[in-house]
Parts: sequence; C-alpha cells; structure tokens
Amino acid sequence: MKITELLLKETIILDLQSETKETVIDEMVTCLSEKKRIDDHNAFKGSILERESQSSTGVGEGVAIPHAKSSAVKEATIALGRTKKGVDFDSLDNQPVHLIFMIAAPEGANDAHLQALSRLSTLLMDASFRKEVLEATTEDEILKAVDKKEKEKLDSEERVHHTSAEAKSGQAERKVLAITGCPTGIAHTYMAADALKEKGQEMRVNLKVQTNGSDGVKNRLTEQDIAEAEGIIVAADTKVDLSAFKGKTVLQRGVTDGMKRPGELIQQVINGDAPIYQGENDQEEAQEGQSSSGGAGFYKHLMNGVSNMLPFVVGGGILVALSFMFGIESEHPLAEALGSIGGGHALALMVAVLAGFIAMSIADRPGFAPGMIGGYMSTTGPDEMQAGFLGGIIAGFLAGYVVLWLKRVFKNLPQSLDGIKTVLLYPLFSILIVGLSMHFIIIEPIGTIMMALENWLGGMTGANAAILGLILGGMMAVDMGGPVNKTAFAFGLAMIEAGTFGPHAAIMAGGMVPPLGLAIATTVFKRKFTKEEADAGKTNYVLGASFITEGAIPFAAADPGRVIPSIIVGSSIAGALSMLFNIGLMAPHGGLFVSPFVEGSWLLYMIAILTGAVVTALMVGFWKKPIK
Repeated sequence: MKITELLLKETIILDLQSETKETVIDEMVTCLSEKKRIDDHNAFKGSILERESQSSTGVGEGVAIPHAKSSAVKEATIALGRTKKGVDFDSLDNQPVHLIFMIAAPEGANDAHLQALSRLSTLLMDASFRKEVLEATTEDEILKAVDKKEKEKLDSEERVHHTSAEAKSGQAERKVLAITGCPTGIAHTYMAADALKEKGQEMRVNLKVQTNGSDGVKNRLTEQDIAEAEGIIVAADTKVDLSAFKGKTVLQRGVTDGMKRPGELIQQVINGDAPIYQGENDQEEAQEGQSSSGGAGFYKHLMNGVSNMLPFVVGGGILVALSFMFGIESEHPLAEALGSIGGGHALALMVAVLAGFIAMSIADRPGFAPGMIGGYMSTTGPDEMQAGFLGGIIAGFLAGYVVLWLKRVFKNLPQSLDGIKTVLLYPLFSILIVGLSMHFIIIEPIGTIMMALENWLGGMTGANAAILGLILGGMMAVDMGGPVNKTAFAFGLAMIEAGTFGPHAAIMAGGMVPPLGLAIATTVFKRKFTKEEADAGKTNYVLGASFITEGAIPFAAADPGRVIPSIIVGSSIAGALSMLFNIGLMAPHGGLFVSPFVEGSWLLYMIAILTGAVVTALMVGFWKKPIK
C-alpha cells in the first residue's frame, strides 16, 4: 500500500490556525472527524493524548508524529498539518515543530497499512524531503513529493537488501544486531530501525534490525544471527526478552537514542563499550538502579501491584454486590456461592496479588513468590493482628529488595551453580527472610496501626467525616485515573480490608461524578459542545455509572482550565455528602450497580452523587463559551 492512499488531499491542512500542542492535536483530530475517518472525536483524541503522556512524539528537526491505534478509527489515515510560526511540541531537540503528521490506525490495522504508516515516519528523517513538504504551495505538490520520496525509499531498501546478501557472503567486516520498539509500535519503532540500518551501511557494518512493532515482530533475530554478532543494540521503550543474548555484548537504550544517535550506539558495541549480558542478574541490577531513583521508582512498583490487583477487586467486588441481591445473610445457595467466589476467594487474594506484583516489578520473577507469601501472611494472621493492605505493600517492597540483595550475595557463585539459583536459592532464602520478618517484626505493629486507624475513622462523624470525604472525593477527580486518583482508591481498599466502609463509599461517589457531570453538561448545554463531544457525553453516562473516571479525560484535555476545577468541586461535594450521610460500601467496585447495597440510606447516597454531578455540569455549562 502506498502512503498517498492514506494521506489524502482532504486531510492536509496547509496552514494550521492553532498555536499550542493541545489545540493543534484537537484541530487535526477535528479534520479527521469531519472527513469521516474517525467516528468518535473524543475517544481518538484521548488515545493520542495518552500516547503523548508516555513520551512526546516530537521527534526533532521540526517534525512531530502524534499517533494512536483506536477503535474510534474507521479507516487507517494520515493527516498532515503545517504551521509557519511553529508549535512547542516538547520535541527531542527542544525546537518548534512545523510539520505534524497525525497517524490514525484502527485496532485491526493490517500489515499493508502499518507498513505504509511506518514508512512515512522514516521518510521524514530526510532533510530535503521535509523542506520540499514545507515549501509546497498546494496539497497536490505535497502528495507528489511523498510519492517521489516513497519510490526512492523502496529502491533504497532493495539496495540495502543486496548489501545484506553481500555481507552474508563475507564482504562486510563487522556484524551487529539491533531490536527496536516503542509503546504503540507505529512510528518510533521503524524510525529507529531505519536510522540504525542506514548508519550501519555508512559505517560498513552488517546490521540486522528486529522491529517489535504493532504488526508483530518483523525480521526476527535467529540463533545463528546472535552467535555471529559482535553485540546487540536494544533501542526500545518496551520490555524486550534478553534471555537469548546471555554472554553477548548488549547495549540497552531508549528508542529515541536509536533514532537520534545510531552511529554512537553502533560504535559503542563495536568498541566493546557495553556490558556482557549474564542473564537475570544484569537485568535485576539495572532495575535496582532504577528502583533507587526515589519517588518515581516507588510509584512505578506500587502501581504495578495495584493494576494487577484490579481484576480481583473489580470481579470480586461486583460478585459480592450481586450476592447481596439474594440476601447476604440468608442461606440462599447462589448468594452463598457468589459471596464465596467474590469475597472468600477473589478479594481474599487481592493483597497477596498486590504484594507479589510489587515485588516482581522490583526483582522480576524471583520476587513474585516471596511477595505473594508475605502479602498472604499480612491478611491471614490472628484477626486482631492482621496487617492488611498496608502490610501487603510493605511485604511487596521487602520481598523485592530482599531478592535484589540475594542476587548480589550469590553473584560470585561458580557458573555451574547458576541453574539452582532461581529454583532453589532465591525462593528458599527470600521466602524464609520475608516470612520471618512478617511473622516476628511487621504484622503486629502494622496490625496495631490498622486497628487504630479503623477505630479513628469509625468514630468520625459530622464535620470531620465530611472533611475526609471532601478530600478523598476531590482526589478522584484531580487526574482521573492517574497517581492521585489511584492513591485515594488504594486507601479506600485498605479501609475496606480493615473493616471500615465509609471512606470507599466517598471515593466511589467522587469517582463517578466527573463522567456523569460531563454527560449531564453535554445534554443540558448542547450549544457549548461539539457533536463529537455530545456523542462522548452519552457514553459517559455508562462510564460514570460503572465507576470509570477516565471517561472525563478527553473533556479535561480539550479544556483543562474549565473542566478540571469543575469536576474536582463536584467530586469533593459528593465525597463530603457521602461521609456526612454516614454511607458505607463493602464492594470495592461497581459504581451505581452496587449502590443499592450500601450501608445506610441508598437514597441519600444517590443524592450525594447526583448533587456532585449536577454541580459539575452547571459549572462546566456556565463557564464554557458557545461553539461557533
């Protein structure tokens, strides 16, 4: 497939009117929406912004390539926007961007689409091509320039293929391998691959590149390739399995280094200026270095535990709520079965899973077993001395760092004993150390703290309870699924585990308000929202009812100054009223579908949520200006 089958005359904007990164993205998404290439403006825009949050797609040299795969895309398409003034796109070289190529790929994009999309990203590395596109006066001139450059690119790839064949016959002097990959696997993956291949050809190095793209692994490295290579460059922002490279020189860098510094990376491998990969130990030491980098490392490991725990929380919580329909205290067989599955098993495992994946984030697979066991111990001690959720977090971090310490201790064992490290030494000593620490040192004091916290929160009434609810509810709306939101949610789970159900009721109320409030706003204040936003508002009724706060993200991204304060105020009010009304909620997830089973008045809980949602809707509606 040719690039010009995806880059259409009607999706080229010769002179962008927007002057900021956010508004440029919105203008280009609007173009795709108006040309019927996407069917949900906000959903696709949310996917683009989510990709930008991982790392900027401003690749330098005045070019940005925002891209995303989304179910909102009807047909693979490229949009081009030009701006003479330039836009700050957080680029790698801190220079303003003048050319923005937006790539819209459907979730089921075929290989032909993906190859054309990736080919475009590599064409943009050519300065003469960029200049030609910038100076073109019509859309037709741009399309002609793209066609011409794509033909040159395909011819060049054919020449590289012949060069590789010559290399296999012994004419090339050196052989280096590389793997490239980025989070979405559309643009940066292939830009880095092309940069490395072209620089390798220039340096007379036979360089084979495996791309871990959205269309799967291409040009896979073989055992023979690895055996013959002097070393391997891993230029990726995604996890790459390095097990096949044990004993080889492996240089690990980000995908942007592959794009911007290919010659330097190749030279480092040729010079042997990179570590020899020895297996898990090297990877763990690298992770230990990252783990010691402070708060960012702590949050990363904690969120790895929370995200892997969520399926247990969501599935188990909703099953517990369903069991209430039959009378939780009755002996109805289905109620008993649902309660056993959801509460007795799924929710009973959540702390152990949390601890296991925290430890695994720190120390990879050897950390999982001691983390799980430490987390399980924190919830299965004597009833009056369970360490609960907080104990599970401590167990996870303890297990992870104990395993890293053991790796250092056993690092100098004879190589003949490597095989027994992971199957005997790591599990035996890590489980022993973590288990003894939990049993004799951690469970009792943490259990005492949890009991004190439970008693303190249980005694909260009136204004004090309302203040706590106001804070927790507002936290749910600050970043709509980000670190602050997840911190509040984790606190609510800890309180449920400790037997105090009021805080989580406030948290769930606060989490439902942003999407519900914006849904109401799009219904009542129709003239102040685009058609795409109005359609997204309808979806937000369901998302809000399901306790999916992230439904508000596209609205907040498009108009943060008005939307974010409005949803924080509404969520804070809902949380405060929930605590003031003395509402409790045993189910950790489920939204409105579990609200009939709250402790206290179901009607008052509905009033708290609707009051917050209406306040949000009114603030957004009166604050926003009508759409022209």
